[in-house]
Amino acid sequence: MDTNAAGSSRGGASAEKIAAVGGWRDSGLFDEPERAALALAEAMSATPADVTDAVFNAVRAHFTDAQIVELAGSIAMENYRARFNRAFGIESMHTYEP
Repeated sequence: MDTNAAGSSRGGASAEKIAAVGGWRDSGLFDEPERAALALAEAMSATPADVTDAVFNAVRAHFTDAQIVELAGSIAMENYRARFNRAFGIESMHTYEP
């Protein structure tokens, strides 16, 4: 998550918000579009992936079709990287410091 956290920080996300991503369901820091995107990321990251109609409909309520394609592509790429890194034992480079 180092590079994602670093990119999010440069994009304006606070260290507090970045730290809360793992507990997004219980955090008051995320708005409805962010919650929909995080729910999609969680559903796409499950094994097997399980994107329900409810999750997809929540995303559609906040994003255009083009944005959904970009969001899903980004989630898929991060899943690819995470699984690749795990397979080869690639550790964090600690590129993010709040």
